[in-house]
Amino acid sequence: MQIPVVRNILEANDRIAGQLKKMFAEKKILVLNLMSSPGAGKTSLLERTLRDLAGEFRMAVIEGDLQTDNDARRVAATGAQAVQINTEGGCHLDGSMVMEALGSLDLTSLDILFVENVGNLVCPAEFSVGEDHNVALLSVTEGDDKPEKYPLLFHISSVLLLNKTDLLPYVDFDLGRASAHATALNAGIAVLPVSCRAGDGLEAWYDWLRAARAAKAGAA
Repeated sequence: MQIPVVRNILEANDRIAGQLKKMFAEKKILVLNLMSSPGAGKTSLLERTLRDLAGEFRMAVIEGDLQTDNDARRVAATGAQAVQINTEGGCHLDGSMVMEALGSLDLTSLDILFVENVGNLVCPAEFSVGEDHNVALLSVTEGDDKPEKYPLLFHISSVLLLNKTDLLPYVDFDLGRASAHATALNAGIAVLPVSCRAGDGLEAWYDWLRAARAAKAGAA
């Protein structure tokens, strides 16, 4: 009896996500859904990206968190638009939450909207939020077998950022093994080693963003 209920929830979310996709397409806003485990560096990546590309793109962030607005405050300090969604214990964002949050943003002046999902490698991958691309983050302190253990997230993502590479000398993490696991699940995924703390590898991430934004802006 529980399976139809779950299906209904997912189908309802898919309908709302479809409405979001249509709205974002009309406004030519590139939407990226950032997913990772807690502490992998999503907010640090956003802080660097928002500051480094502030002169190129108009960007905003929807922040998902269980309880606090700490991450939204960090993002807002860069000067970008930011809105917080507290899920009150919920393990993911969904389409209806994002739809409601849009009322707090000026969509007429946006090129890129980042959705920082709740830290979790399972639930966020099940619920579309109207994104153009899913972006997965995995830090080198977590273990290089995460793509094998949590395949859906890596299967549906366009990019895998392997973060905190400045810590590689101190941890047992094999970049090649992590990349091989991810590409075995998803041959089209772009694997980009980065260090948000040191700034290493970020230009490749920015080039990927530029290409994705150009594709969205040029879409019919």
